[in-house]
Amino acid sequence: MRSSAIFPRITRNTRVIPTRLSASVINPPEKLSGCVPPSKSLVEFGAYIGGTKVAADGIAEAVSLVRAHNTGNSLPNAYVWVGLHEPAAPEVEWLADVFGLHPLAVEDAIKAHQRPKVERYGDSIFVVLKTVAFLDHEVLTATSEIIGTGEIMMFVGPDFVVTVRHGSHCPLADVREKLEDKPKLLGRGPTGVLHAIADHVVDKYLQVADLMQAELEEVEAAVFAEVSSRDINRIYQLKREMLELKRAVAPLQTPFNALPQRRMIPSEMREYFRDVGDHLSRVCEQVQASNELSDSILQAALARSNALANEDMRKISSWVAIISVPTMIAGIYGMNFDHMPELRAAYGYPVVIAVMVVACTLLHRAFRRNGWL
Repeated sequence: MRSSAIFPRITRNTRVIPTRLSASVINPPEKLSGCVPPSKSLVEFGAYIGGTKVAADGIAEAVSLVRAHNTGNSLPNAYVWVGLHEPAAPEVEWLADVFGLHPLAVEDAIKAHQRPKVERYGDSIFVVLKTVAFLDHEVLTATSEIIGTGEIMMFVGPDFVVTVRHGSHCPLADVREKLEDKPKLLGRGPTGVLHAIADHVVDKYLQVADLMQAELEEVEAAVFAEVSSRDINRIYQLKREMLELKRAVAPLQTPFNALPQRRMIPSEMREYFRDVGDHLSRVCEQVQASNELSDSILQAALARSNALANEDMRKISSWVAIISVPTMIAGIYGMNFDHMPELRAAYGYPVVIAVMVVACTLLHRAFRRNGWL
């Protein structure tokens, strides 16, 4: 849901920075003249003080309220959370000037298809999470996508959280509502929001991994029942999607295991991040096991396909050998020589037919006994 349903829309021609703000609270307007505040890409924003959301007419006012509260408080617990969906470069640059975001991180946030990572820039961190979703299809084709991917990029600082989402998968509205319904969760600060989003994304990983596991088990059962080229194509497709899932989750394991050791993570939040890291390790193990299972299924399917092909070739060869006996005899007696055995005999025809039947019967029994027929 767009923020205009709750908050006034911030338009390109409206300057929302109030004159009462000092330079210590937000950059002066002249420094932002080349950028515009988020409007079309803005999903929602809010100022949270002491675990409660406070009303603000715009992002600039929300920043003013939060920083004014934290300035005179020995235990600052106020922050701003801004959520964007596929923003344009000027919109992210405006937020970069407001929150002091690093230019390299801003460049990554504007461009999608970044590698999952956790990076530190001064007193803030930049996190890139791959989002995944299992796509249902009535009919799967060779080009169908089974796993859809996107990205969530987060700037987490002492008094702000900026989330930039690319793709339509894994919206964060449910996460925001869950946090707003529980002031204790909101009171954890920006790192609490980071934990909630990371936990939400990793739970999606688990769901997709379980669904892919079910798909592989279904294909495995079909392989040992009857193999066709369509089954092999489906296995290749699942193998490709498993690699896509592996690229989304595997790079996060090392930085997330190290995240609880960072100084900006409060001691009371470290156990929560360790729990997310454990879930992520479970996902990585499951994805690795599923990937190995897909390799085994593919090899089994190819081996069974070759075995079935060999079995068909043996059957064809057996019938060719059986049919070659009457063909050979008919070919010999079709040479039209004057002097041939039994050519003028009264019982020549039934004798030759009997020889053909006996020879074919003996060959058929021999091939069946050896398992060729």
